[in-house]
Amino acid sequence: MALKKYILFFIVTLAVITAKAQSGYNYQEFGIGAGTSYERGYTNITTQYNHQSFNFNFIYNYNPYLPVEAEIQVGSLSGGGLGPGGGLAPKLDPYGRKYVNNYKAIILHADYQLGGGIDYSDNWLLQIVKDFYAGTGFGFISNTNTVQRYSINAPPYPQKDYWKFPGVDNSVDLMIPLRFGYEFRIYDSYNEPSMAIDIGYIHTIAFGEGLDGYNDPPSKFKNNSLDQYRQITIMFKYYFGNVTSYNKLIREFR
Repeated sequence: MALKKYILFFIVTLAVITAKAQSGYNYQEFGIGAGTSYERGYTNITTQYNHQSFNFNFIYNYNPYLPVEAEIQVGSLSGGGLGPGGGLAPKLDPYGRKYVNNYKAIILHADYQLGGGIDYSDNWLLQIVKDFYAGTGFGFISNTNTVQRYSINAPPYPQKDYWKFPGVDNSVDLMIPLRFGYEFRIYDSYNEPSMAIDIGYIHTIAFGEGLDGYNDPPSKFKNNSLDQYRQITIMFKYYFGNVTSYNKLIREFR
């Protein structure tokens, strides 16, 4: 009877050790994330200001090095002749143009991490490099602008007794984000990634003239590029759901 107990104990111990050794291959399929960004617009208005934005994400890990994310983003962009207290400042824009855009966006994007394409086994440097990523996707941004629509100086456009800048205050534009960054993985006791911190740079191109609400023709104003904005971002991720095995160790451990 005692021998059977020892054999059973040996089998259970061996199973636990084997499972823990194999767990370095495992990852969880789903996750949620939230983060904040320091952002600035690049529009037809020369002077731009920095703001903070927030994002919320649902994550599907196609594999540990290819997350696909659905993101909701809320933020603000502004620029132009904003003086003290939000008043007009002609020195910053000769016509007193200014805008404040409180936007919302829905984005679908994927980030490819280097670990999916390199052999990082037994190489401490590549173990670090493997978590750099680049990605892109598409989405739609809903612009809600407060715009100084009329010129306060030399009139660029005649319209009755006023000089009005063309454009719309509310619009929806197609957008494409270009994403670069690094993911710091946090592992649990089984060497499986349970959480992560992403630090990155995002440059988003918007197809339309909605970010600042102005649609000035190039014949009168410099208007040669698409509206854009950039973000320096940090995001926290938490993983959950079905556990799946990858074809190589996600984290080597001794």
